[in-house]
Parts: sequence; structure tokens; C-alpha cells
Amino acid sequence: MTGHVYNVLFLCNANSARSIMGEAILNRLGAGRFKAYSAGANPKGAVNPYALLLLEGLNYDTAFARSKSWDEFSGPDAPEMNFVFTLCDSTANESCPVWPGHPMTALWAVPDPSKAGGTDAEQHLAFAEAYRMMSNRIGLFTNLPIHALDQMALQQHLEDIGRDQPRAS
Repeated sequence: MTGHVYNVLFLCNANSARSIMGEAILNRLGAGRFKAYSAGANPKGAVNPYALLLLEGLNYDTAFARSKSWDEFSGPDAPEMNFVFTLCDSTANESCPVWPGHPMTALWAVPDPSKAGGTDAEQHLAFAEAYRMMSNRIGLFTNLPIHALDQMALQQHLEDIGRDQPRAS
């Protein structure tokens, strides 16, 4: 692996579905340019089984997947983050830790698939839709010319991706 590796943290409240999917997707799509992590404000302590089934069905190794607190990433021994993406509105409104290195942040709100009710098929569909949204956004993010953008332009791109309004670079 050559060049700079960007550390990215995906946050949601329970760290049981969306942030876990974000971590998996970016570590695959990032092709060694990114190292993804996930955490939650109030971790559930277990990964949602629908998230695991979806990822395993798409040939992701889910051995990494565990529900953990964002406190793991705010201490002196934590990896320094370059980017922190909040995936749910409730977490975005909470008081966040001060991240070492002052990473760029953006809200990429994705509906919580674990709150989907209905049949087993409807719940699987909710997880597939959350995965699709995350995968699209992460694909846009990984294709940004990060090294060529100034801070303000990069921040605008990150916010636009979260609003599903990507700009041409």
C-alpha cells in the first residue's frame, strides 16, 4: 500500500447496522486508500442479524463487526480520523467527543433499517435499501480527488453527498 491512507469513522446511535455497513463497504471500495471504522453513541452491544446476513450474502467477511462506543476513538491511543460521517439525525444532535486531529465531518443521514417493521422480507428490504444508499454515497466519496480539493470545497462535497446531491469534481 502506497500513499496516504485516510481514516474514516462512521457513527450512528447503536452501531449495529448502518455504521457497520459503512465500515464494511468503505474497507472494500477504498482499495487501501481508506481505513474505515464504526462506532455508536449508545452501542447496542450486538450487530443486527439482518445487517450480518446482508453483508455475508454480498461476500463480506464480517469478522470485524462488533458494536462499540465512540469513546474507543476519542482517546489518546485511538487512530486519528480524517473524516467522521454521522449516519442518523439523533446522533448528529448529540454532543460528540472532540476527535483528535479535528477531522472533517458530515451528516449522511440514512433511515434506520433496524426500525423497519413488517414481514421478514420487508425487513430484509429495509436493510438492502440502507446498504444501497450507503454504497452509493461511499462510491461518490471514494472517487473524490481528496488530495486536489481545498478544505472548503471538500467539505461542500461531503455535505452534498449526504444530501444525495453530488457535484461534478
